[in-house]
Amino acid sequence: MTQALHHTRAPRALWIKAPGEACLLPAELGTGDLLHMRFSAISRGTERLVLSGNVPANEQDRMRAPFQEGAFTFPVKYGYCAVAERAEGPNAGEMVFALFPHQDMFRLPADNTIALPQGVPPSRAVLAANMETALNVVWDSAMSAGDRVAVIGAGVVGALVGYLAATMPGTDVTLCDLDPARGELAARLGCDFAAPDRLSGEYDVIVNASASGAGLALALEHAGPGATVVEASWHGATPVALPLGGRFHSQRLRLVSSQVGAVPPDRLPRWDFRRRLTKALDMLTDPRLDALISGESAFADLPRDYAAILADPATLCHRIRYT
Repeated sequence: MTQALHHTRAPRALWIKAPGEACLLPAELGTGDLLHMRFSAISRGTERLVLSGNVPANEQDRMRAPFQEGAFTFPVKYGYCAVAERAEGPNAGEMVFALFPHQDMFRLPADNTIALPQGVPPSRAVLAANMETALNVVWDSAMSAGDRVAVIGAGVVGALVGYLAATMPGTDVTLCDLDPARGELAARLGCDFAAPDRLSGEYDVIVNASASGAGLALALEHAGPGATVVEASWHGATPVALPLGGRFHSQRLRLVSSQVGAVPPDRLPRWDFRRRLTKALDMLTDPRLDALISGESAFADLPRDYAAILADPATLCHRIRYT
């Protein structure tokens, strides 16, 4: 009887109706296997730009999330960190990850979901999309064992980049952030920590994940001769001024963009999006990564909490719980 009721009730999803205004409204069920959402997560950097209406007009097609409804001119249903349970068929009860917005139930074809690997609890699997981004950043940076690496901005993606870098033999990794409380997180993930004004020395690779021009300028300041600086932030419609005189040219620094929407060219012959996301899920077995979950809200409370979560700089990965 319960499953029959789920088939007749319209799904509800979080919709952004206008800049700064979110609510729960009906959404399309879709086609494919029936899935009941168990957890989703807010990706603070991107979703904050969407909520504020700060997605550039010329990037709106490229920035569409899988299974997004609506447009960035509002209303829009947006999100891409979803863990759900199969509700029917021979694999009923299986937990899967999908790139899907905040919605209590939906249908998807089987090839748009990936079963959670053994050892990855559903409550942690919401980090998969962020881990996928971090893995792409590491690839784009070409960092390797023994390098001296700095990551500016210890949000979820920055912290995960630091975590991955610290697993390389002999690599010295420093997370840099304005919030001194991120020092405890850095230590837990196997990294050193420095405030921006205490970052010292030169690095082989520096990743800016701070979503600020100041962070990118700091990266250029501390890049060693011939070093690589990776811009992993997405600034939306905000212009960024950079000090590209002086040492940028004399030290032959290399500035590289990284964006999860494309697999690096040198991996394209072997890697596709599904293989990359599957690998990201496989990399979430470490319980230390639970430190990246900074809070949790019930789905029913999301319209009330959403703007405050996105505005709070202390937010890392905020998890949404569904019943």
